Order: sequence, then C-alpha cells, then structure tokens
Amino acid sequence: MVSSSSKLDYKMDYLVVRNQEGSKRVHLSEISVLIVESTAVSLTAYLLCELAKRKIDIVFCDEKRCPFGTFLPYFGNHDTSLKFRKQLQWTSDIKGFVWSEIVRSKISGQMAVLVKNEKTESDMLYNYLNEIEFADLTNREGHAAKVYFNALFGKTFSRSQENNINAALNYGYSVLLSAVAREVVANGYACQLGIFHDNVFNQFNLACDLMEPFRPFIDYTVSKMDLTVFEHKEKMNMVQLLNKIVLIDGKEQYMLNAIKIYVKSVFEALNENDISFIKGPEYDLQIYENDSVF
Repeated sequence: MVSSSSKLDYKMDYLVVRNQEGSKRVHLSEISVLIVESTAVSLTAYLLCELAKRKIDIVFCDEKRCPFGTFLPYFGNHDTSLKFRKQLQWTSDIKGFVWSEIVRSKISGQMAVLVKNEKTESDMLYNYLNEIEFADLTNREGHAAKVYFNALFGKTFSRSQENNINAALNYGYSVLLSAVAREVVANGYACQLGIFHDNVFNQFNLACDLMEPFRPFIDYTVSKMDLTVFEHKEKMNMVQLLNKIVLIDGKEQYMLNAIKIYVKSVFEALNENDISFIKGPEYDLQIYENDSVF
C-alpha cells in the first residue's frame, strides 16, 4: 500500500518507490496486490505494463482513500478469444445451477459467522439454506442477508447507512472484488458477462458473482474490529485479509490462493456442465482467526 506522495517506477524487476523519506525497492515476485491509496502518487506507464504482465492486482483509491477502481489488462491469457467464445456459450441451465451453489456457499458462510458470534438467527439461515431452488428463484440470498446483517450488527443496521461498519465492509469488499476480477481476467474471461449479475453499468458482473462465497470472511472480521474510527490502520487490516489462512478443498491456503482455486473450479464447472467441479471455501473460522488482525 502506497499512502503518501510518491513516484513509482520500474527498474530491473523491482518496483521502485521514491518519496521524501528516500527510495525503497520491492521485487515484483513478492507483490500480489498494489494499493495506491493516495491521489498524490504518480506511476510510469512502464511500471503499469510490467505489473499487468505479471498479473499483479493494482487498486486505485479516490480522494477519500477508498478503493475506486482497478487496473486490468485487456487479455490475461494466451487463449482469451477462445475463452470468450466459451463464456458466450454457457447455457442458462448451467449458470442457474452454478448460481445456486454460489448462494448455498455464501449462506453457509453467513451461518458459520452467526454461530461463531453465538447468534440464534443462525437457525433461520439453516432453514433458508435448505430452501434454495434452482438459480435461487425464491431469493433465499436476499432473505438471508437481511436476517444476517441485523443479527450481526443490530436490528437498526442497514447497508445503506454511512458509518464505520459499512465503510469497513465496503473497503473489504472492494479489495476482495479486485482480487477476484484479477483471477477472472487471468483465466481469460470477461468480467462484464456475469452468471447472475447483469447490470449494463457494471464492468465487474462476473467478479461480483464469484466473490460472494468470500464475503462472510470480511463480515466476520468487521464484526470483531473496534470501529470507533476507520482510518489507515483499520484499512491495512482489511488489506491483510488476503494473506489470511482459509480452508478450501480440505487444505489450508492463503485467501489469495483460495480465490484462485475457487475461480478456476467454477470455470471448469461452467465449461463441463458439472457443478461437482466447484471447490468452495470451507468456513472453519477458528483456522481463519488464528493469524488474527483483530
């Protein structure tokens, strides 16, 4: 994360950061995500191209230091044109089945968060989980979300409110979305064409679909944070979530790697018309909490 007035450029496989404190270098092989938090940062085009070639995620923040946009290459894979064709051929049936699995995974995560926080509303989410239909036609996801957020943050809480809880959630979701979008592009697919999300003004419809099962990790973290303020330290905690350990396919992985595994598995499911390929995250929050940032 670059938080102060700086100039960033590229030299012999290194990111070079120059500011009033001097000069620092970081080898590109050590970087997964670069967050440009200050609008007083300048970058060279050479650096941007090298970061994109190496599939390093770049997140730009606005004047309020909130994530505003991400930089992605046009083509993230050698056979991107072929992947686009496959994406256009996904049937409504397989997309409906995949979306059901995404919703099922998300609600399972929400239920685990409520259980961990000793909220009895987890029983209601268990019922919603068993009521999910093809393509979630009865909107169990929406019903579960209302119960979930009210149980986690209070009956008066709303996602539309301006407060530190929502600021933290939005920040975490933005970082998560950027990480998922990077994997979508790296696999050669178009973020604009979603499975369920299809807003014509949203450039990240597919990434919005695929990030859903990882949202509960953000929610749980926020529920455990002291949010009397939401400033640089708290933002750094949200960014560090990408380095947290989660379970996926029975193995412990850093969240960044878990996202990579999950996104690839969903594409396999869509292309093979078989949802058994999907490897979703497992919500063992004790493992997730061990390397704590709370």
